[in-house]
Amino acid sequence: MLIQTRDFSQEVEVLAALLQSMDIEQWTQPTQFKQWTPEQILHHLHCWNEAVDWAVHAPQAFQARLESSREHVRRGLSMRLFEQEAVGCSGPALLERWATFGREMGERWQTLDPRQRVEWAGPPMSVRSSLTARQMETWAHGQAIFDMLGQDRMESERLRSIVVLGVNTFGWSYRVRSLDIPPQMPQIELTGPSGELWSFGETGDAGSVRGSARDFAQVVTQTRHLLDTALQVQGEVARHWLLHAQCFAGAAQEPPAPGLRHKVLRAVGAG
Repeated sequence: MLIQTRDFSQEVEVLAALLQSMDIEQWTQPTQFKQWTPEQILHHLHCWNEAVDWAVHAPQAFQARLESSREHVRRGLSMRLFEQEAVGCSGPALLERWATFGREMGERWQTLDPRQRVEWAGPPMSVRSSLTARQMETWAHGQAIFDMLGQDRMESERLRSIVVLGVNTFGWSYRVRSLDIPPQMPQIELTGPSGELWSFGETGDAGSVRGSARDFAQVVTQTRHLLDTALQVQGEVARHWLLHAQCFAGAAQEPPAPGLRHKVLRAVGAG
């Protein structure tokens, strides 16, 4: 089995378990991510999980969805509305549809060549990269729901795929802002969920980043501001990078303001 297939499938299961615990009213409660509700987040995840799977197994359906989304943008309409209409269900029914599709997709992709190119809205990606991107989206958007519910996510070795994506997009964080890429990446030493040390880069003038793998993943996915983590950052390059890090495609996005994204503290006995 591809490690990335396993990691994506596990990410789906972790988020599905959380969503199953929600009351019906919580599906439409705003989160700290652009006031998206859990329902809107799951519409988004399922819409584009379908699209990437179709890019491999039903190319005409993929092209139709992509063109439909672009027409929506040209008309100045909300992408949230497009995703809602594309998926066509809500609440617990949406959870069942998304989770079932995610499980089935994980099984279908196990047999693919990791190097096979997959068409996408941007440049084509490999199967391996496509799976990591879908896991990252699930993890990052899921963070908003964990925060809203005041819950901590149980992390595992699967987090490494997102960390590696964050490391590999060091240069992208500069290119997307039309900035010169520093000649060297900072040295990175992170503690994984099981206490193992994950190291990347070499000692040099670019500085260093040390701390938990979870904190690093939160910064590169822009679910936390650097100042809201316990990461130890030394050097101008390292600090500039993590204040603007972006491991996802699309236009340049700024991280949330300090203090904006956090786990909501709930009173004992609160639902």
